[in-house]
Amino acid sequence: MQVAIVEDDPVVAKAVVTAVSEAGHKCTWVPDGETAVRDKTLLRSDIVVLDLMLPKIGGLKVLREARDAGVRTPVIVLTALGTIPSKLQGFDAGADDYLVKPFAIDELLARIEALHRRSAYKPAMEFVVGQLQLSLANKRLTIADRQIELTPTEFSILELLMRFHGQVVTRKMLCEHVWGFDWDGPTNVIEVHINRLRGKLDRDRDESQIRTIRGRGYALTTA
Repeated sequence: MQVAIVEDDPVVAKAVVTAVSEAGHKCTWVPDGETAVRDKTLLRSDIVVLDLMLPKIGGLKVLREARDAGVRTPVIVLTALGTIPSKLQGFDAGADDYLVKPFAIDELLARIEALHRRSAYKPAMEFVVGQLQLSLANKRLTIADRQIELTPTEFSILELLMRFHGQVVTRKMLCEHVWGFDWDGPTNVIEVHINRLRGKLDRDRDESQIRTIRGRGYALTTA
């Protein structure tokens, strides 16, 4: 497995490179965002450990540009930014996992291994509900042969709604699926993403395909 650590702190980088190498994997250090973009680090690696507060080009921009280009390499954000809004930003940009500094090196190694297993053995899947066709392999939504661009967060929300087509998906289920933890802040964060998704799914429709079940959550009701 080829792991890249994109980190400007040489002490942290050296510790991670040493630990990953001793675990039997190849590991390279990239010291800034500009180098990561230039060398296509996310494309050339199996797993990327990415700091957010990078010089030259920030980690969020590195991640968003890679995701926009179709790069699906699993990324673990490793950062001192540990607030809920920071985590939401990271996951919304396309992070697969999020670890806050200071951290235990053994935990990071365990997360790298777990993420690699999920990416290596996750079968290609496709969900079809009515005219909605969602490909997990290609991260692509098609509606009646028309391709729709979704953000990573919108894609994850729709994936869960399609998995539980016709059933209520609670806000807690959505938070755990999309962000990996239960959200105890304002519920309008979820509502914002749902409304954006509705805008993309419901063109030329009188009623939304995503119903709000008051006090419970949401349900995809496309026949």
